[in-house]
Amino acid sequence: LSLFSLLSINPFQASMVLFIGKAWGAMTDPVVGFFITKSKWTRIGRLMPWMVGCTPFVVVSYFYLWFVPPFTNGRFIWYLGFYCLYQTLITCFHVPYSALTMFLSADQKERDSATAYRMTLEVLGTLVGAAIQGQIVASAHTLKHCPHHNMSTGHLGNGSGAEIVKRIVHSQDFLSHAVSVTATTNNLTWGKQIPFHKGFILVMRHSPYLSLTAAFLFISVAIQLVQSNFVLFCTYAVDLRDHFQNIVLTILVSAVVSIPLWQWFLERFGKKTAAFCGITWIMPFTVMLVFIPNLVVAYVVAVSSGLSVAASLLLPWSMLPDVVDDFRLANPHCKGFEAIFYSFYVFFTKFAAGISLGVSTLCLEFAGYDTGACRQPAQVAYTLKLLIGAAPVAFIVTGLLILLLYPISEDVRLRNKLCLEELRYVTHKSVVRS
Repeated sequence: LSLFSLLSINPFQASMVLFIGKAWGAMTDPVVGFFITKSKWTRIGRLMPWMVGCTPFVVVSYFYLWFVPPFTNGRFIWYLGFYCLYQTLITCFHVPYSALTMFLSADQKERDSATAYRMTLEVLGTLVGAAIQGQIVASAHTLKHCPHHNMSTGHLGNGSGAEIVKRIVHSQDFLSHAVSVTATTNNLTWGKQIPFHKGFILVMRHSPYLSLTAAFLFISVAIQLVQSNFVLFCTYAVDLRDHFQNIVLTILVSAVVSIPLWQWFLERFGKKTAAFCGITWIMPFTVMLVFIPNLVVAYVVAVSSGLSVAASLLLPWSMLPDVVDDFRLANPHCKGFEAIFYSFYVFFTKFAAGISLGVSTLCLEFAGYDTGACRQPAQVAYTLKLLIGAAPVAFIVTGLLILLLYPISEDVRLRNKLCLEELRYVTHKSVVRS
């Protein structure tokens, strides 16, 4: 929003660009997944051509998001077009990149290690980008537009804090993807290619996938609510507006440091236990910030939030390959379905972001939020406290209750591993005989 406002697009148009672009990006996930399932294997695999082919176009589309065209009347169409194009191209990169985990190794422990390494690099890239961009925009946050340093958020909009991080993720995270991807191996190729529509029906009937996706859908909505309203909460509900950048950096540092900790924890106690411990950790601290709004508590909450953010980033991507293994055992004669799992999970993740944005906007609208005003009604501060405290807790509790239905325990995961090894051995033996 801050970018589009600087480029002479009014706040309503900027919001429309972001909303339509996010909706378009969500719709492209299953579409890209469909085309990936139709792709043929090449010398560098089935996924690498997608990542290599779209990379230069992603760079060009991202450049034109920051380019100011010489005309003024058609700038809304200009940025909407390039933002949708960027969302499409980044989807063409991210979906095969996410599904790449299933092809790197057949060993569950190695896949978990690769996932932890990937998420550590992504959050580390976000941290570096946040530190650099934070220094660039620091002056904008401290300008005396209003009395008592009361910053006008009209130029930043609802969710500007999340937008800062998300834009960095799209760039630094993209670079970390490109560096970390080297090669793929075709070690899980038994069975026949299934049509996309049949694969979609089978995937959507697989109960472990539904419970995992639904659980983290609610958890993602909770995390997104905190992220998208944190800057407004610091500005209008508590007097922490001057410390926002440092608090965000603290959250990211805590997340980077805690990802290896959660990787050790899930290996020691199991993924489902790690998910419950990691996600519930954020609830008492966010409530504490609402009722005890001071600087020391804010930094304590930042550290604890980083722990939960790391768990919410690592655990679903670590548990999803286990769901794919379980599906493979239930459908041993099918192949080419990995992109369906990953593309629709990315779709639901973006859907969660859209829900949080819509809920936040409607709640603040009913509360009387005045875009660009130096002071807001008391109802706005109260609403922001609900969006930061009560609402995330309700969504997290709902998600964890659904996660109770997730059937893949550590015993089931070990059983699936042994069964897959046996199935792989039998398949290899039959191929050698033929």
